[in-house]
Amino acid sequence: MSASFGLPFDEPGAGPKPSTRRIHTVSELTTNVRLLLEESFGEVWVEGEISNCRLWNTGHLYFTLKDGQAQIRSVMFRLAYGRLRFKPQDGLRVVARGRVSVYEPKGEYQLVCEHLEPEGLGALQLAFDQLKQRLAAEGLFDTDRKRKLPDLPRKVGVVTSLDGAAVRDVVKVLRRRHPNVQIVIRPTRVQGEGAGLEIARAIRALGRVRGVDVVIVARGGGSIEDLWAFNEEIVARALAGCPVPTISGVGHETDVTIADFVADVRAPTPSAAAEMAVARQDEFRHRIDRLDERLAAALQSHLRRAESRLRSLEARPGFAGFLARLAVRDRHTTELHHALGTAWRAHRTGLDTRLRLLERRLDQFEPQRRLGAARARLMTIDARLAAAWTARQHAATSRLGSLTARLDSLSPLSVLARGYAVCWNADRSAVVSDAATLGRGDRVRVTLARGELQCDVVDARLPPEKGATSR
Repeated sequence: MSASFGLPFDEPGAGPKPSTRRIHTVSELTTNVRLLLEESFGEVWVEGEISNCRLWNTGHLYFTLKDGQAQIRSVMFRLAYGRLRFKPQDGLRVVARGRVSVYEPKGEYQLVCEHLEPEGLGALQLAFDQLKQRLAAEGLFDTDRKRKLPDLPRKVGVVTSLDGAAVRDVVKVLRRRHPNVQIVIRPTRVQGEGAGLEIARAIRALGRVRGVDVVIVARGGGSIEDLWAFNEEIVARALAGCPVPTISGVGHETDVTIADFVADVRAPTPSAAAEMAVARQDEFRHRIDRLDERLAAALQSHLRRAESRLRSLEARPGFAGFLARLAVRDRHTTELHHALGTAWRAHRTGLDTRLRLLERRLDQFEPQRRLGAARARLMTIDARLAAAWTARQHAATSRLGSLTARLDSLSPLSVLARGYAVCWNADRSAVVSDAATLGRGDRVRVTLARGELQCDVVDARLPPEKGATSR
């Protein structure tokens, strides 16, 4: 017994050997779970109600799909969300197509949606209802902002495709009803991806064309997908902002688009839009003729009533002799008119005479006239001044000549010119006037009328009456 209790429960070699333990990191385990989910489920369709719907600034849409017992986090990336025709919102039941995956940073499994469909209602119809409700809340459908079409437009703008029958129908009707109308066609695509943007640009371009009175947006019939470009918000905004009245002639009579609600006038077909744009020319003429006839009849009736009333007034006793009194008043008025004319002419003659006197007095003080007189006086004074200056100059010249002659007569140079000379000592510091001051061998300088001589004294003689001997 004791030996039995010492034995292990499982004898060696009786079962499988224990396996080696493998430790996973959280990242490895999460990655394996993600790969397992993506490989196991692949693409799935999930039905549920949207809650916690949020659109991030990155363009990605995050929301939760739930039913009565469970929920799953879901994400729709920007490219897939841009292809949706409607706007997901809380409380909306949808059918989502996508794949099951795991958001590894948080370890949460999620549904990556690639497509959403409203449950029980088409996506296009839901998008139509959402946009219609939003634009109606903004007042774009209000009748108060609808404009009246011009009676007889001179220039009509048309937004349509050149490949469809709508453009031919519109042009045909316009030419038939109003041959003189000018047609400006802005061709554009009317279906397909990006057609809404082109239609909006065409509407804005025609709104800027000078002289366009009305714009027609036309397209033939088709499915809701074919007409979807006219259900886009950018087209509705362009129609609301068009500076001239607009007509929506899209599809057949049973087709309804957002453009029909925003445009000023809705036409059931493109041809009907053209008929609404221009009135038939002969109908317009008939309307004018009818108005002219009614105006003439009303005028004749008014004149007959006035004549009848005048005759009844003339027949009254109080108006007896009224014409004679009126003639007297007319004559008196004529006489007063003549007297007033005579008095006015006399008064005007007096005013003209006074005006001429004032003009003559004013001419005396005219700056131009006074300037001319001052200029004449200045010229006279200038002439007198010039004459006085000339006489003064002649007198001064004559006096200067006489003084020059007298000065020349007293000048030593004149004496030298007559043959006299001036004798200087050797250094020209003094004039030698006495021969006694010189001796034999002294050097003197002699100034002549022309030039100078340097001489040596050979002999000096005094006048005989003084008795001086030669030295």
